[in-house]
Amino acid sequence: MFVRKKKNKSGSVSIQIIKKIDRSNKVIKTIGSSSEPDEIERLYYKALYELPRLYGPTLFDPLKESRICDLTNDDIHVVGPELIFSKIFNYIGFNQIKDELFKALCISRITHPGSKLNLSLYLQENHKSDISVDRIYYFMDRLNSRYKKQVEEISFQYTKKVLGGKIGIVFYDMTTIYFESSQPDELKQTGFSKDGKHQHPQIFLGLLVGKEGYPIGYDIFEGSIYEGHTLIPILEKFERRFSLNKPIVVADAGLLSAKNIESLKINRYTFILGARIKNENNIIKKQIRELNLQDGQIAKIEKPDNTVLFISFSDKRAKKDLSNRERGLKRLEKSLNAGRLTKSNINNRGYNKYLKMQGELKINIDYEKFRNDSTWDGLKGYLTNTKLSGKEVIENYNNLWKIEKAFRISKTDLKIRPIYHRLKERIEAHICISFVSYLLYKELEKTLKENDTGISINKAIKAINKMYEIQVGNKRILLRNNETQQNIIDLINSKF
Repeated sequence: MFVRKKKNKSGSVSIQIIKKIDRSNKVIKTIGSSSEPDEIERLYYKALYELPRLYGPTLFDPLKESRICDLTNDDIHVVGPELIFSKIFNYIGFNQIKDELFKALCISRITHPGSKLNLSLYLQENHKSDISVDRIYYFMDRLNSRYKKQVEEISFQYTKKVLGGKIGIVFYDMTTIYFESSQPDELKQTGFSKDGKHQHPQIFLGLLVGKEGYPIGYDIFEGSIYEGHTLIPILEKFERRFSLNKPIVVADAGLLSAKNIESLKINRYTFILGARIKNENNIIKKQIRELNLQDGQIAKIEKPDNTVLFISFSDKRAKKDLSNRERGLKRLEKSLNAGRLTKSNINNRGYNKYLKMQGELKINIDYEKFRNDSTWDGLKGYLTNTKLSGKEVIENYNNLWKIEKAFRISKTDLKIRPIYHRLKERIEAHICISFVSYLLYKELEKTLKENDTGISINKAIKAINKMYEIQVGNKRILLRNNETQQNIIDLINSKF
């Protein structure tokens, strides 16, 4: 059996599954017809998938010339990543970048994350391309300067389309990405590491996304920068490029500084920021302590600078805060009893704030300060200059977890860190590839969830990596898919 493209008198093309009986061709099934090239191609590939699913592997005709026992492992190739992620890649619009190596790098970052040597071997083994590691590095040296702006433009337009044609709110956050190299330079520098790798050189990655975690753009900063200094430059950059028209800016407390807030106001941005309520002045702290909120309640405090501070209380958060404080206290007591604490440990970092000097030599724990801190358990603050209600402010702020998820995906599933590259151009290329891969990954994950498949993204990727074809002579034959694989293919074909 085989798939045939039949030209009709009307000018359309019918895609048919054909079985050769004696010397005649019998139409087993007509998949569909169209006069549009893209639709014809889609129907053709649908027929290829349908063929082995309905009628079993189509090995018979080719194997008249070659027996199964003559096949070797070299004749079996992985085709799943190309079949699935190429469709998503093209649908988003990344096929505007006319470079097959770029697509291969982005897809393999999801399915086969690892070194460029492993990528070269994977491409060669699966007859995708005979590409050396040197050629990959040569390509990466030029990738960022050639394609970064286009990548961001495509991502922005797709995000805008998915979100209904308008981006009225943006979310910004930063993370650190460390290097295994011990040699810092003007980009790779030691600084405060969110990965806990303070001894390693690092860079900061700032990511700007819309609702649902859909990416807009990103930028890279030297590893020693204060993250609060990155917010305004990124907002201004992407507002100019994409005419964002002053969206509401949502960011966490790490970006909350008097200078940042003033800059946001001067540039006429509305914002929702996580508030450090313990750092407020004594008047406002007194107001917060006297609120006596119950679970789920929200209070509003108007500040003299025309901003509003919303305070929410959660029983669940209160239990977590108490548990964290008690755990911190036990660590202090253990260190104190072991004689590991000195005068230099008395500071405001973490739970060291509960330490005090007793006399001139003895260090002790201020248990009264520990008990007084319980008045803050369960409270969280949100600072805004919008006209939104407290509930709306909190709902929007809570969407920040989706950008945190984007970082988590990039660091774990896409293995964006640690970075082994030394050259700035290759570091930039590595981030650019991961940015594209994140959007491909996100779209597959979203499609699986929206259709209630019960297939996790990790299970899907494992299944995709086990979709094979056999090469017999000059012919390539898809092997029959299992139920999970076929569900994924049917879903992707119907949506993309």
